[in-house]
Amino acid sequence: MKALHIHLPDFTHETTAQARGFLRIAGVDEVGRGPLAGIVTAAAVILDPAAIPQGLRDSKVLSPARRAALAARLHACAHVAIAHASVEEIDALNILQASHLAMRRALAALPFPPDFALIDGNRLPMGLPHSAEALVKGDARCLSIAAASIVAKVARDAIMADLARDFPGYGWEANAGYPTRAHVAALNALGVSPHHRRSFKPVRNILCEET
Repeated sequence: MKALHIHLPDFTHETTAQARGFLRIAGVDEVGRGPLAGIVTAAAVILDPAAIPQGLRDSKVLSPARRAALAARLHACAHVAIAHASVEEIDALNILQASHLAMRRALAALPFPPDFALIDGNRLPMGLPHSAEALVKGDARCLSIAAASIVAKVARDAIMADLARDFPGYGWEANAGYPTRAHVAALNALGVSPHHRRSFKPVRNILCEET
């Protein structure tokens, strides 16, 4: 049986940027574009090339326990910043622009301002004060972006688990606000919470039925 070749994220994009003269290179990713409820969260991470944790991957392919362990290591050995855009900002701006707002906030919150950013996706946030490159599927290709995806995922999941205690029944501790069948069923049964995104169609449809 032929073995599958699995491409793992590497440090190539960072070293290429360093060769161009950039010193502080941040990887940026967001989580939470798809959920019906909750904030969108972005993280920016500047890795120390001499202390890169083993096992960095796209956060989606890691178990919750492995993500949590790697996030703790990253907070200890890298420069890390986390930022959010609120449900109100998502509804006012649209989810793409709110995601970019969270990314800009994360970059601005780093303890040392980066001079280059590697950003997951196919579009760069507008108004960045430094050079940047967009990388499609960057969390699977680039170690700094993979690190940011892990940090952002762990942070947002924890926030959604906290919200689940105040708003039980939607299953946010398990689905993190994503439109699982159970979440949609609970939304229909319990109605719309203050943390649901009113601009998202399943939520908007329920609100229209209530008026």
